[in-house]
Amino acid sequence: MNWYVVYTLPRWEKKVSKRLDDKGYSYYCPLVKQQRKWSDRMKVVEEPLFKGYVFVQVEEEKKWALREINGIINFVHWLGKPAIVKQEEINTIRKFLQEFDEVIVNDSSIQHNDTVIVKQGVFMDFSGLVIEVVGSKAKVLIQSLGIQLEASFKKENLHLLQKANP
Repeated sequence: MNWYVVYTLPRWEKKVSKRLDDKGYSYYCPLVKQQRKWSDRMKVVEEPLFKGYVFVQVEEEKKWALREINGIINFVHWLGKPAIVKQEEINTIRKFLQEFDEVIVNDSSIQHNDTVIVKQGVFMDFSGLVIEVVGSKAKVLIQSLGIQLEASFKKENLHLLQKANP
């Protein structure tokens, strides 16, 4: 059986994992503990390491049934086919997470003129055009309701919708 990567709805990684578990699939959704500030306290929560992705181990002929599971959008593709992840790579991720407590995945793929969608906050689910990238932040132009808003976001709070044409 191969490991595949499925792309989920935003912030649905844990829900998809639960649905996969209920249907008897072997899956892996690497989680990391992060401290979050609530209005009245600090709380440690488990967040997916790879936002929007879950690894699923399934037989080749049964993989297409995964797309029927609510919350799964599609497979991650490589060269026109669903990408296969080696067991060694899954084991490496597991070992890495056992060894290190504070792990952050940086998305360096967001660049000037890319179209993105905001994953959290006041502008959640709004799409916009990246007009500047500085370090871990991106300045995004959001056009909605006939007005233009410009705001800076942490790149981790943005999801790439479309790469800019070269």
